[in-house]
Amino acid sequence: MVASGNDFIVIDRLPSGNLRALTRQMCDRKLGVGADGLLLVDKIKHTNLRMRVFNADGSQAEMCGNGARCVALFSGKKEVKLFTLAGVINTQVCGSRVKIQLTCPKGIKTDIPLKVNGRLIKVNFINTGVPHVVVFVSGLDKIDVAGIGRLIRRHARFSPAGANVNFVEVKGDNLIRIRTYERGVEGETLACGTGSTAAALIFALKNNLNNLVNVCTQSGQALKIYFNNKEGKFENVWLEGNAKIVYKGEYYV
Repeated sequence: MVASGNDFIVIDRLPSGNLRALTRQMCDRKLGVGADGLLLVDKIKHTNLRMRVFNADGSQAEMCGNGARCVALFSGKKEVKLFTLAGVINTQVCGSRVKIQLTCPKGIKTDIPLKVNGRLIKVNFINTGVPHVVVFVSGLDKIDVAGIGRLIRRHARFSPAGANVNFVEVKGDNLIRIRTYERGVEGETLACGTGSTAAALIFALKNNLNNLVNVCTQSGQALKIYFNNKEGKFENVWLEGNAKIVYKGEYYV
């Protein structure tokens, strides 16, 4: 499945064996299916689902915004609750448009001084289900996302968990463009749902915005972030964008 450029393998039957090793094998783009991560879906009470997220390197993540949108579409229901390690996620599906309500963000810190490659820069931190660093830049296309992203992701300031790193360029009053280095993938992805949400909320915080920020991802697809900003405290945060099933098949272990 693909959501705005993030691609995932979705399984609704618990596979046997070592999940970490299986995830690495399946997500390998040369020797496996190829994906940013594996989403394991279990049915629980009523129409509710439990979603477990495994990054391409086999590590487990608390949550994945674009992954949750894929699972919501995969469920075949117009509305479903997803139980994740980050909390309960409400979802709404309308055709190929999928909207999810994220847990309330926490741990917001702005203008953190950080020394990277001998240079002092200011970054921002927010947890939108998983930890994210947001860095505002100019000339986004020229940024060494892999190199700088790797250094910030593993910086002592964010240890031991590390953080995803989002480089953001302001393009309008409520429009930003983003490139993301994802923890667990250990490289740049074409989109990141929780990262786009993190960037949008930090942008809104710094510019006193309420209601909506549009985010243009590296895939070229746009995400919409809805929210209520009450004096720097965010509530009712929703992420909306396209998702689709690309193909179904069998994988031989």
